[in-house]
Amino acid sequence: MLLILLAYLGGVLTIVSPCILPVLPFVFSRTGEPFARSGLPLLVGMALSFTVVASLAAVGGGWAVAANQYGRWLALALMAVFALALLWPGLSERLARPLVAAGARLAQQAQTAGESPRPGSSLLLGVATGLLWAPCAGPILGLILAGAALQGASTNSTLMLLAYAAGAATSMAAALLLGGKVFAALKRSLGTGEWLRRGLGGAMLAAVAAIALGLDTGLLARLSLASTGGIEQQLVDRLAGRRDEAMAMRSEPSMMMQGGPAMASAPDTGQAMMAAGGAMRMTGPAAASTSSPPDEGRAPPLDGATQWLNSAPLTGDQLRGKVVLVDFWTYSCINCLRALPYVKAWDQKYRDQGLLVVGVHAPEFAFERDVGNVAKAMKNLGIAYSVAVDNQYAIWRAFRNQYWPAHYLIDALGRLRYHHFGEGNYGETERVIQQLLQEAGAARVAPGLAEVEARGVQQAADLDAVHSPETYIGYERSEHFASTPKTARDVAATYASPARPALNAWGLDGRWNVGPEHATLTGRSGRIVYRFQARDLHLVLGPGPDAKPVRFKVRIDGQPPGASRGMDVAEDGTGTVTEQRLYQLIRQSGEVVPRTFSIEFLDPGASAYAFTFG
Repeated sequence: MLLILLAYLGGVLTIVSPCILPVLPFVFSRTGEPFARSGLPLLVGMALSFTVVASLAAVGGGWAVAANQYGRWLALALMAVFALALLWPGLSERLARPLVAAGARLAQQAQTAGESPRPGSSLLLGVATGLLWAPCAGPILGLILAGAALQGASTNSTLMLLAYAAGAATSMAAALLLGGKVFAALKRSLGTGEWLRRGLGGAMLAAVAAIALGLDTGLLARLSLASTGGIEQQLVDRLAGRRDEAMAMRSEPSMMMQGGPAMASAPDTGQAMMAAGGAMRMTGPAAASTSSPPDEGRAPPLDGATQWLNSAPLTGDQLRGKVVLVDFWTYSCINCLRALPYVKAWDQKYRDQGLLVVGVHAPEFAFERDVGNVAKAMKNLGIAYSVAVDNQYAIWRAFRNQYWPAHYLIDALGRLRYHHFGEGNYGETERVIQQLLQEAGAARVAPGLAEVEARGVQQAADLDAVHSPETYIGYERSEHFASTPKTARDVAATYASPARPALNAWGLDGRWNVGPEHATLTGRSGRIVYRFQARDLHLVLGPGPDAKPVRFKVRIDGQPPGASRGMDVAEDGTGTVTEQRLYQLIRQSGEVVPRTFSIEFLDPGASAYAFTFG
């Protein structure tokens, strides 16, 4: 009940948020009409359509995002017809005829002098408005959508979205009732509503143009004097309990859909936590001891995987009597990649002694949901053990996991005996493996610890030298963006990167389209600049939707990297983006001090997702 109240209050605050401005003309087009027959059906339709679309997007993946985009364009066409009917009533019938029947009926019913509006037309207008409504991704909406994505389709998540929409409808209803009084006063003073009607039509056309051009998420946000983020975060802190609990809710996996939440990130040097459309990527010490691994309860089943790679689906009978290591990972996660050599070494060393390693691939970015990409990455990484593709986070939810990487050890009786989150403490984990194998009756357990020689991106990080956090390019989790102008969401814009960025500031240069999880170069060439301090710099990149290779050129302090090049870069700084994955661009050979990194793309279409450091 507390979360429902929190969602409702967050919706109420939407009225003073910049993202609501383009929607207001559609709401105020019903000003001056009977509220029960006009305004109320509009607000109900708006709340319901937003709730349905947001629920589908939170749990349905990319197809729901695409469907919502088509719906938005259909709604824009419908709104344009309605606005033109307000401006020129004589043209309404002619304008509506070539459009869909719903648009024709809406235009013919729109604000005709002397007629009372029908509830059906107001409801249809509200449904279309809901498709255009893209609330600012503040802390409260982030909580709701991240929870919906993690928990899957449920009545509770839909109720929270409905409460958020109801809160926004409440504040807009108050504005609508107040606007009705102003409208009536103006009609009395002017003697006619003709000019008011035309003014609303013009405002609606302007709003349609703003949404179509992306100004609703770019220019309007910069011009607005109101921001609800701070207020919402105070509500989260006060009503939802501890701040860290709220942040934990926001750091669980999501589908990274358009209009989705702004995910929290809390990176630091010693413990690099990555809140991703997924959870935290974490490095740090384990809390458990190998002296007596406690019984943490019956282990969850490995059911619900989208697909299995390297084996058929593993059943309970196949796991019985085995010591099972469950490794949650995703192939572009640098922390997962650095832990992988140890997981592979344990599989090779103890497989014949009763250890069964199961990788659970839970994706962060949309391209990691492609099973073909996962299979290719596994082949390149030399993974021979079974991997469950957990695209719907079924196994993730069963384990109540929140981290990448995460290691869980299950004994031969099916009891969960040990867990460790993040990199490190490999010796302790291996000693628990040995102890559980002995408990299971293994005739001989190989002594000592596995010797691992990791290279390239899998080499352990130099944490003492890392002073730069994991940094996301997409607007949902972007921080420290220093280009001019500020981020324009989901629309191509030309950016100028900072000449002298501060430490951990970054920027785009050229023409880019910044989406929720990545930025795509739309110009013929463009750059990304980052002022960082770390031994290694990695960047998750993709070649674009047509999969055409994209050439790039890396510079560090304006010079080719030379001996400080990463494994994906030549000494002269040249390289090519050929697939969607993490690229190691810098590995400094000398003293680690603040440096300015830049990557220039020489072909259009490159997509950039996130910086990581080591």
